[in-house]
Amino acid sequence: MSSDNIIEHIFTPFQESINSEQDVREEIRNIMKDIEKSLREIVTTLQIIHRTLNGEEISAACFTARSLFNVVQKGFEKLDSVIPEGQYYRYNDHWRYATQRLCFLAALVVFLEKGFLVDKVTTAQILGLHEKSRLHLDLEDYLMGLLNLATELARFAVNSVTFGDYSRPLQISKFVAELNAGFRLLNLKNDSLRKRFDALKYDVKKIEEVVYDLTLRGLVPNSGGGEAVE
Repeated sequence: MSSDNIIEHIFTPFQESINSEQDVREEIRNIMKDIEKSLREIVTTLQIIHRTLNGEEISAACFTARSLFNVVQKGFEKLDSVIPEGQYYRYNDHWRYATQRLCFLAALVVFLEKGFLVDKVTTAQILGLHEKSRLHLDLEDYLMGLLNLATELARFAVNSVTFGDYSRPLQISKFVAELNAGFRLLNLKNDSLRKRFDALKYDVKKIEEVVYDLTLRGLVPNSGGGEAVE
């Protein structure tokens, strides 16, 4: 076999592998376009919490978000059929950020509906990432979503006061304080997750300042459970 034939014999399979990978990535990108479209629609729908106190309108927004999550589930169903067996981490850069955002939005919907923290299993079910053969919900993506939730709730607390809802910041303050306590139980070594967690203290401080200001103005009971401060 000549040297040219040897080179061709070695490198031809490489190009076939590259072409195959590019085809998979292109298919993933097309599926993610649909998932990200629903993601943007959910974000837009839930922004109503910063514009109104009307409980019925917020409930309707959560209902709409739930229906959009059904579309997301179908998208991940398609994605699961495209990912080659055992190659999750080779391609997950295509959906990691979107998944983190969707985790945040799922957690926000559950908070608005029920007032408690959604667990990882339920989040995977909302997104359609449970019981998949090739896809799953990474713990890091779930935790990133919760940290993003804290930032959104800090903004929600401020805007609630603007619209005259003085009880909502108290609920948010308690919720985020408990979330912060939960994260402090973890020994985070992942750089990006650790950096994002470090920012949580600013969200906590922002919410605490809102509650403190309300208390000083006599708009909520003080922390001792007594009468409002005059």
